[in-house]
Amino acid sequence: MSAEDVPGQFPGTAPTVALGTVDDHVERILSRLEPLQPYEQQLLDSLGLSVCEDIVSPMALPAFDNSAMDGYAVCFADVVGASRDQPVYLPVVGEIAAGQTKIFAMSPGTTVRIMTGAPVPYGADAVVPVEWTDGGEVQVRIHRAPTEGQHIRRKGEDVEPGDVLLEDGTVLGPRQLGLLASVGRAQVLSRPRPRVVVISTGAELREPGSPLGPDSIYDANSYMLAAQARAAGAITYRVGIVSDDPDDFASTLSDQLVRADMVVTSGGVSKGQYDVVKDVLTRAGTVEFGEVAMQPGKPQGFGVIGEDAVPIFTLPGNPVSAYVSFEVFCVPAIRRMMGRTPYLRPPVRALTSHGMSSPAGKRQFVRAQFEVDRGGAHVTPIAAHGSHLVGDLSDANALIVVPEDVTSVAPGTHVQVLVLDRDF
Repeated sequence: MSAEDVPGQFPGTAPTVALGTVDDHVERILSRLEPLQPYEQQLLDSLGLSVCEDIVSPMALPAFDNSAMDGYAVCFADVVGASRDQPVYLPVVGEIAAGQTKIFAMSPGTTVRIMTGAPVPYGADAVVPVEWTDGGEVQVRIHRAPTEGQHIRRKGEDVEPGDVLLEDGTVLGPRQLGLLASVGRAQVLSRPRPRVVVISTGAELREPGSPLGPDSIYDANSYMLAAQARAAGAITYRVGIVSDDPDDFASTLSDQLVRADMVVTSGGVSKGQYDVVKDVLTRAGTVEFGEVAMQPGKPQGFGVIGEDAVPIFTLPGNPVSAYVSFEVFCVPAIRRMMGRTPYLRPPVRALTSHGMSSPAGKRQFVRAQFEVDRGGAHVTPIAAHGSHLVGDLSDANALIVVPEDVTSVAPGTHVQVLVLDRDF
């Protein structure tokens, strides 16, 4: 299949477009994307997703008055004077366990043995913990008085019918799912996780675990980018290595669109003779390529592909450039498709331990190590800045953001930092 045969594309030549600043490129991406359509999902499948409705409670929580302790349900007036010197003796007329369907009623002058969570019988207005008694089964000796209503969980004291449990846009975590389950919700209307297809191109690439020749390298990018997409909340599909043949790339891309809400490629977008991604997608006519004023990650491409206009991100091939580009451009896109805000990772302020220089007119993302101690937030730049240095990238847990108009940062200066590997 040739480039012109990619479904939904139009042959022709798309001019290379200068994409300008990082902010311009982010805005351009977000303006082209819409949140995915929500649907009813099982509770556990919706973990980390956004609710797309105000959820109103259909019932009270607790659903009935129930005991907060193992003990004895009593009429408060019968035990108000109980003490060790003057204990109260009451006959035990029954027992109620949690989950018991029969509801007891009790008369003054008697008591019912009751378990935690069991419904409080009619006529009882306090529960005496078993520790305040002799544990009797026929007759119980009570040597300490509760207060009126003590150790009873009242119906609706947590949630009343009609209460709004979760507002539209709430991200579902374990606590929210527990709340939904407690009011009987088995499903929730939420946006799905985007399906992200990750493709690496290059004749020099080899799969990890296979023999490596003197002119080849292992494919690290597709694993790294697929992991980034998964960490951002997406479902990821890592495609095997694609050669530098245009027909091979076009055919692979066409095959993958059926399961993609987003496609991410790495490599093949610069100005070389074998930049297959740029070659094929330029002829497709709906993807624009240009240079973003950033370091690393200057060559970028973005557009749509296929009959469903699937967004496609073409990232540089150098590992650090690919990683930073994904963090800056693809993570906000995934969050927008999931309906999660904020789209961009909020920066934090930290004192830098070392000075650094930065090219004029470019936003630099400096790999760094971030920590917080009693003295506040501190960040240490990692010395080397080569876009191929994966070892240094692995050591970093943050990116220092040096603005376009700053060319020098002195030690001890407050800088903006993107702290990686944590949720927004």
